[in-house]
Amino acid sequence: MGSTVVFTIGELARRTGLPVKTIRFYSDEGLLPPTGRTGAGYRLYDTTAMARLELVRTLRELGLGLADVELVLTSESTVRDLAARHIDALDEQIRRLRLRRAVLRAVAKRNSPVEEVKLMNRLASMSDEERKRLLDEFWTEMVDGLDVDSALYNQLSCAKPDLPDDPAPEQLEAWIEFAELVTDPTFRKLIRGMGERQSAQRQAGEYQQPTETQQEQWVAWSSRAQAAVDAGLAPDSPEGRALAETIFTTSASPGRDPLDPAYRTEVTEGIAAGADPRAEHYWTLLGVINGWPPFPSQAVTARWIIDALTAAR
Repeated sequence: MGSTVVFTIGELARRTGLPVKTIRFYSDEGLLPPTGRTGAGYRLYDTTAMARLELVRTLRELGLGLADVELVLTSESTVRDLAARHIDALDEQIRRLRLRRAVLRAVAKRNSPVEEVKLMNRLASMSDEERKRLLDEFWTEMVDGLDVDSALYNQLSCAKPDLPDDPAPEQLEAWIEFAELVTDPTFRKLIRGMGERQSAQRQAGEYQQPTETQQEQWVAWSSRAQAAVDAGLAPDSPEGRALAETIFTTSASPGRDPLDPAYRTEVTEGIAAGADPRAEHYWTLLGVINGWPPFPSQAVTARWIIDALTAAR
């Protein structure tokens, strides 16, 4: 024997803390050949075998399979090479666990039925190309057969969900919710309806992109509305009615009567359609997915303006 100190399996188990059954299994698999045997045929192991056993245990704890452990022990592969391979495997396993965690969090929040859980799991497991294809198909359907501002819609459709290689849990959860949103028939009807209204306006020669002045006006109206919200004022308050009259008067094109009930309804419905909170939520979720800086929500302010317009009609 290579050493004068030898141990039985029981002694080896006590010294290493490994179960006798595990040591016997490694020995039977050829990973830990016995140094010798007693006269009765019991296996014996020397200190070299003990060191080999510790290496086997370490490699197994790192996740290496028996075949890979054998490659290391026979010097057919280095620990460094196998470690690099297993880092890749662990990274993939971590990615899948994070996906699973995102799905489970969404399920816990919404108490989702079985079929919805399956859908969320499929959405979370999509590749980058599948995610982009889903959005391409969405925008194609939203404008199919419509006369819309192609430059505007191209700009909208170019903003794609781009999850990083190591996404945060909130990014995965946002992706699941985003994918559900763009496949929701009611949301698709909303966005399609916006396109249909724009198409009708273009065919009637009434469509125009918001000018810089109009954008500045909306910012000013939003600021007044936000001040009213902060002050706890109702949309039908004098301040709300004053803002509504400003919007009706300023928005009237030549030949339109700001006092005409039909015109007021048209303006109110147009702003309401463009300020649907689901449309804002679309961009909020996309921002979380892509790691964009957060932007303040306009949903409460927009709702207050719409209610003020409605009250003043």
